[in-house]
Amino acid sequence: MSDVSLHGETPGHGLAADLLVSLRPDQWTKNLIVFAGLVFGGQLLEPSAVARAGGTFGIFCALSSAMYLVNDVGDRARDRRHPVKATRPIAAGRVSPAVALGTAGLLIAGGAALAFLLAPRLALLALVFVGLLILYSRVLKQVVILDVLVIAIGFVLRAVAGAVVLDVPISQWLLVCTLLLALFLALTKRRQEIGVLGAEAMQHRPALGHYSPQILDQLVTIVAAATLVSYAVYTTGAETLEKFGTDLVWGRAPRKDAAEWGFGVPRGAPAWSSGRSPD
Repeated sequence: MSDVSLHGETPGHGLAADLLVSLRPDQWTKNLIVFAGLVFGGQLLEPSAVARAGGTFGIFCALSSAMYLVNDVGDRARDRRHPVKATRPIAAGRVSPAVALGTAGLLIAGGAALAFLLAPRLALLALVFVGLLILYSRVLKQVVILDVLVIAIGFVLRAVAGAVVLDVPISQWLLVCTLLLALFLALTKRRQEIGVLGAEAMQHRPALGHYSPQILDQLVTIVAAATLVSYAVYTTGAETLEKFGTDLVWGRAPRKDAAEWGFGVPRGAPAWSSGRSPD
């Protein structure tokens, strides 16, 4: 879109263009994790499954955009002091809080309604996702460690939603690896924020005052190692060797019977494997 810049400014400053920037469409790629259920569930070539997964992707794009609006309204005063965020339409006053919150409400209502039509359990996950991110926006993002953990849990909820809408089993390996990878990304973002803001970091995000470059570097290293070890343990485990005849799981192309790769429970088993609660 030629009329929207990557820095949050719109040359024409039209309300529609400013509102679109505030929805953060460039962040929708974070919702691609919902397609894990489609790929590893062996349903990639089934049109109905593709449609349901695509609908779930759209739902979480709407919900995440709504949360960006809510967050920007709450942070607009602080964002005006930020060297980059000050140009955001809500912080700059080009989109009013009323318009932003009204749009967020419509996106949440529409997303929840579509989720219910696809699967009632998906609607429940969508509402949990919204509730968690509202809590994050208002309270948890000011709490050290919990701020990045909530972001990671949001990715896990997306992954679970992608499995629930297709009614495919969920593996603990998908959840663990998703959580750790998302935690790694959240920590690296915090590290980047401290590097950019320096001594003023705490003024823009109070939780940053409890982090230091050294602590974040250590956490990033630990989480990255944990992610690699978790995946390595899975791919070299006896169960994986028995299923695939190799520990090079990443070297095998997904097949119809590859549901066990991403979701670890044979097709026909209960949607929630033993040892895990259904909710």
